[in-house]
Amino acid sequence: MCAVSVSEVTVSSDPGVLDAVVEQVGQVLLGKERPIRLALACLLARGHLLIEDIPGVGKTTLAHALARSLGLSFHRIQFTSDLLPADILGVSVYHRERGCFEFHPGPIFSHVVLADEVNRATPKAQSALLEAMAEQQVTQEGETRALPNPFFVIATQNPSTQIGTFALPESQLDRFLMRLELGYPDRAAERVLLKGRNRRALLDTLEPCMSTEELVSLQESAATVHVSDALFDYLQALISYSRDANQFQTGLSPRAGLAILRCTQAWALMSGRCFALPEDLQTVLPGVIGHRLIPINETTPATGAAMVEDLLTNVPIP
Repeated sequence: MCAVSVSEVTVSSDPGVLDAVVEQVGQVLLGKERPIRLALACLLARGHLLIEDIPGVGKTTLAHALARSLGLSFHRIQFTSDLLPADILGVSVYHRERGCFEFHPGPIFSHVVLADEVNRATPKAQSALLEAMAEQQVTQEGETRALPNPFFVIATQNPSTQIGTFALPESQLDRFLMRLELGYPDRAAERVLLKGRNRRALLDTLEPCMSTEELVSLQESAATVHVSDALFDYLQALISYSRDANQFQTGLSPRAGLAILRCTQAWALMSGRCFALPEDLQTVLPGVIGHRLIPINETTPATGAAMVEDLLTNVPIP
């Protein structure tokens, strides 16, 4: 087994601490180990997560449970049609006694920010997240302020067919490293849910499984996971196929390629390895490209899983 050295701490490739996080979150969000692991991989890759699903399947619970299990500060922003950018970023208030303005930071200044029902806000309010997600900073009233490290946005989105939603523009969708769906729990998990304790009460019992410093070290470790030239060839072949196959309105961008690479490295780290395999790439691919590729016509597969199946069928591993 190999080891990844990070700062003054050597993090073994045994992903025990990450497994502990997955197990603890899984006690609250039942029967969803794979989405939990993908969400954690997204965080390790220093990306942001979009969860699109119907109300009531645990999107908010996942965000809150991850924050508590990782020992991170957490803020929830309920996106509504009357939400303003200042409600997210903060505002300066004039103090008459001091004769100056004092900035009151908004909820964006947290390690984990839950943008709940993000597509129910207007495009103006949605755009307030763009700089924060891309550059880990916000500019308000002419002054730029850094956001905490780590910084992780989890946005939830209702299906666009529901009343009162505003579709996210492609530029904002592209800021999300990964998009997931949770779906309904299986029968056994739902029975435990129905007979068990209230999920909100369980959230209050969660204890941090690691420190913030350990999480940052693991993020740095993920970026050092070895990727072979053969795997780079495979990644570039997938990207080229998406551009040349004449099945999608636009192919995968260089940013999308970097997103696939970062998630692949994070998944390998979570699997206890300091090197990435094609299977790691194939595992994260649906979540990374599902919101980036748009079919050119209705006969083309429209879901992330179907598009990935098409790519993997037509692009062999070198």
